[in-house]
Amino acid sequence: MTLMDKVNSVTRATTQVMFDKEPANYLEAGSMYGIIAQGRYNLAVLSVLYNHAQDRELKELIKEAMSDLTKLTIERCEALMQAGGAAVPTFDWAERRLHDHMDIPADARLTDAEIAATIGTLAKGAQMACLLALHQSYQLEIGIMFRERLDAGLDWNYRLLQLMLKRGWLPHLAKITH
Repeated sequence: MTLMDKVNSVTRATTQVMFDKEPANYLEAGSMYGIIAQGRYNLAVLSVLYNHAQDRELKELIKEAMSDLTKLTIERCEALMQAGGAAVPTFDWAERRLHDHMDIPADARLTDAEIAATIGTLAKGAQMACLLALHQSYQLEIGIMFRERLDAGLDWNYRLLQLMLKRGWLPHLAKITH
């Protein structure tokens, strides 16, 4: 791609974002509705996992997943739905208050390794939802939002995997030798 092709592409994209304002189509709205629903549920689960976690770095990653990933994605999806005149879903899943330390007996809570694996699984599900929504997006503004959210999620997940490696929380899988 030449430099002029890149300039033309950015110019077309800017023009589309500024002037081509259409309501979300059914696929886009359905994707955003599902992401909002799952995000609200994930906030409730993440707040409980935060309160059970013992590792300080893990707690910080969970807090970041809640504010910088999940809440921000929900807010952006809701704003795009409202801009298109679509109803924003509401749910009764409550986020719990975050505690720095709780005396939960070890046999009544998940270990930090189990919590890290759980939030990693939640993150992978969220990334797949954003990727699917990105592929179903028609409008540039919606597609860009999903790409940005996907990029942010992948960056966060990399940091989680680094922490899991550092702490020895990843399961050891035997190599297949036959």
